[in-house]
Amino acid sequence: MGNSNSSVAFKNGGSRAMKNSSSEELDTYYPVRPECLADVPKTRFKARVGKTLSERRWKAAFSKDGYLDIAGVLRRIQRGGIHPSIKGAAWEFLLGCFDPESTFEERNQLRQQRREQYAAWKSECQKIVPVIGSGKFITSAIVSNDGQPIASDDGQPIECATSTSNSQDNSDAMPADNGNFDKKMLQWKLSLHQIGLDVVRTDRTLVFYENEANQAKLWDVLAVYAWMDKDIGYVQGMSDICSPMIILLENEADAYWCFERAMRRLRENFKCSTDSIGVQSQLSTLAQIVKTVDPKLHQHLEELDGGEYLFAFRMLMVLFRREFSFVDSLYLWEVMWAMEYNPNIYSSYDDKRQPLLSELLYDDKPNDKHKLKEYGKFERNNLKTGAAEQNSALSVFLVASVLETKHRRLMKEAKGLDDVVEILGEISGNLDARKALDEALKVHKKYLKQAKKS
Repeated sequence: MGNSNSSVAFKNGGSRAMKNSSSEELDTYYPVRPECLADVPKTRFKARVGKTLSERRWKAAFSKDGYLDIAGVLRRIQRGGIHPSIKGAAWEFLLGCFDPESTFEERNQLRQQRREQYAAWKSECQKIVPVIGSGKFITSAIVSNDGQPIASDDGQPIECATSTSNSQDNSDAMPADNGNFDKKMLQWKLSLHQIGLDVVRTDRTLVFYENEANQAKLWDVLAVYAWMDKDIGYVQGMSDICSPMIILLENEADAYWCFERAMRRLRENFKCSTDSIGVQSQLSTLAQIVKTVDPKLHQHLEELDGGEYLFAFRMLMVLFRREFSFVDSLYLWEVMWAMEYNPNIYSSYDDKRQPLLSELLYDDKPNDKHKLKEYGKFERNNLKTGAAEQNSALSVFLVASVLETKHRRLMKEAKGLDDVVEILGEISGNLDARKALDEALKVHKKYLKQAKKS
């Protein structure tokens, strides 16, 4: 409903009955290459009748005109995630691509407008680098750091290329009268081969990415996004966020907009400067949370010179993609997004004034119980306790809950930061997403209670 082109990769035809679903059967929606089976974490998620949002329940959640009962959908997702057969379509609402209070017709018009906009941006990029949109992608640099071409714009090497490709960053060598735009252009061109290298590594255990056209689709979306977001461009880790959208949404433009909305939530994580890393603010929040809920552990980590919590960098940067199987990481994301859902998200993203997101999300706090049901569980608790404006992501509390769960081992066995990394590394494949989220909510509640006392 509402997305005729949404599809689950590798599946043709209808969805299977959930009562017969197992984690093994769900894995067939995203098959793993046989030679990689031993290297991927075990999938724990199972679709559960009466809890997981099924295709039947999803269709029933829409009115005749297309209005979505978002409150009912959130309840179901928070209890048991989303069945793969309708995962992509549901994600578009969770991430704010569409307004639940819109009609089928309104969404179809908006979808068409967005597809045309994406096509125009992609065409801009293709005029500069023709390999974009060709079904191919590049993994070698096409320009040197000082702007000299070392490959043609279709990725073919130039015979007279020199070692300038290995020179130090010297973007200031660009002619001064070219202005800042040309520096951004250079930075974008420099990022294209890095995107290609990351594409080759991203979800390489999945059969889906054995197809070069699918890899190229991921590369194209990331290249266009880097072109449009000239302040941040491309940063390693973005491919891990984008990959599921490529798999879940058949139309490339739809996948782009879903990724773009996800990046609005995560964009600050990827902002880097000479003085700080993008995810630093979340790491600082994590430190404050652990200091409040488990002061002994925080003190121990500080003594190990881990007070900045850099060991949690990867977990927050790519939202636990390394700690869970592909299926479980998607389940984790959608439940977190459902719990954090704010019904103002669509209008806030659509606002042309571009004020602070928190201003738009919380400037009209609901008073009636019916409206409150349209908020996710985590967000609703924040509203009730007055903590909403702090805007701390649930993922930060998830990391804090993992640390608290490992309290005994960390206190006893961690004699240095390498030990901390090793202990946390052992959680890969051993975490249960549902239990982890429940523990995160407990830590959140405990933190708010302790913070209120102090």
